[in-house]
Amino acid sequence: MRAAWAVFVVFVVAGVGMSTWASRIPAVRDGLGFSESEMGVLLLTGAIGSLVALPTSGLIASRIGAAATCVSFAGLSAAGFAVATLAVGADQPMLVRVGLFVGGMGVGVWDAAMNLEGAVVEQRLGRSVMPRFHAGFSLGTVAGAGIGALAAHAGLSLPAHVITVMLADLAVVVVCVRFFEPTPHGAAAGEGSVDASAHAAAHAAADTSADPATAVETDHGTAHSVRETLATWRESRTLLVGLVVLAAALTEGAANDWVSLAVVDGFGTGNAAGAVGLAVFLCAMTLTRLAGTALIDRLGRVTVLRLSGAAALVGVTVFALVPVLWVALVGVAIWGAGAALGFPLGMSAAADDPRRAALRVSVVSTVGYSAFFVGPALIGFLAEHVGYRDALLVLALPVAVGLLVAGAARPLVPAGDPGPTRTLDG
Repeated sequence: MRAAWAVFVVFVVAGVGMSTWASRIPAVRDGLGFSESEMGVLLLTGAIGSLVALPTSGLIASRIGAAATCVSFAGLSAAGFAVATLAVGADQPMLVRVGLFVGGMGVGVWDAAMNLEGAVVEQRLGRSVMPRFHAGFSLGTVAGAGIGALAAHAGLSLPAHVITVMLADLAVVVVCVRFFEPTPHGAAAGEGSVDASAHAAAHAAADTSADPATAVETDHGTAHSVRETLATWRESRTLLVGLVVLAAALTEGAANDWVSLAVVDGFGTGNAAGAVGLAVFLCAMTLTRLAGTALIDRLGRVTVLRLSGAAALVGVTVFALVPVLWVALVGVAIWGAGAALGFPLGMSAAADDPRRAALRVSVVSTVGYSAFFVGPALIGFLAEHVGYRDALLVLALPVAVGLLVAGAARPLVPAGDPGPTRTLDG
C-alpha cells in the first residue's frame, strides 16, 4: 500500500530532524555558554511551543487534512530551527528561544498529524502497523545521530548542518504526502472514510473500560463536536493508555535530550562520543521496534509493555550509577530497548476501535507528547544540582506508573466475539 510507505518515510524524516537537533545540543550549550539550568529553560521553550500548538492539531487536521498539515508544520519546524541555529552563532539567546518556540510548534502538530494519518492507514489495512511507523522514526533518529556525530567530528558549523537537514526533510515530506490516504476535513467531513466505516460496522468494538455515559457515538456523516472530543478526555481506558504512553515518551525524550550531554560531562569525553552515546540508544530502539511485531504476536501487547518497562528501569539505573563508560553504554542500549514499544503500542491501543480512533489517538498523542517535550526539559533543572546522570534516575517513577497501568492497553473485544481482538501482526 503506497500510503503506508509514504507515512513510513514521513516518520523517518521526522526522526532525522529530531535527532539532528538533539545530536548538536552540546554545540548549542558551548555556543551560548549556558549552565545546566539555563539549558533546561532553553529546551523548555521549545516544549512550550509544542504544547501551545498540540491542542489545535486535531482542529487543523480536520480542516485542511493530515497531508497539508504535515507539509505546513514541517515547514514551520524548519524555519524555527533555522532561526535558532543562526541565533546561536550570533550569540542571541532570546532569538534562539523564539526559534525553538516556533520550531516546537511545528514539531508538535506535524507529529500529531502523521500519527493521525498512521491511524487512517491502520483502518484501511484492518491491522496495526503503528510499530513499523515508529520503527521508521527510530531509523531516522539513528541516521540523524550518525550524521550529527560526523558533522561534530568534522567541525561542520551548527547552522550549515541543521538547516541543510531540515530543508531536505521538508522536501521529502512534500513528495510523500501526495500518496497519503485522505483524512476527513472540511465542513461536511466525517470521522472515517467509507472503508473505515465498513470496517467499523463489521467489527463493532465495545469499549468495556470506558464509561458508557461518556462514550462517543460516531456518525460517519458528520464531523465530531467539541462535546464528543471532551467526552473522550473522560474515558478511563483512554487516559490510562495515555499514562502508558507518557512513561514511554518521557524515557525516550529524556534520552534524546540528555544522553549526549550526560556522556560528555559524566565521563569527561568529547562531543563526538556524546553523539555516539545517543546513537547507541537510538539503535537499540530501532532494532527493538523492528523485532517488536514478532514479540507482540508471541507474548501479547500487555506482556510486552511490562517487559519494556522493566528493561527501561534496568537500563536507566545502570547508565546513571555505573562509573565505567562501556558498561554505562550497555545500560543505554537496554534503556533504548525498554523505551521502544510503549509509544507505538499506546497508539495502537488508542486506535482499537476504528470508529473513535482519531479522537483517542489525539488524546493519547497530546498526553504522550506533553511528557516527551516538557519532562526532559525539567530534568535539566534537577541536573543543575545532581548532574545529568543522577538526574535521569527520576525516570524510574513514571516508568513504574506505566508498569502498573499497562493492563489498560489490552486489546478491545469486538461485540459478540468471545475471544480477544486480532493480535498485532505489525
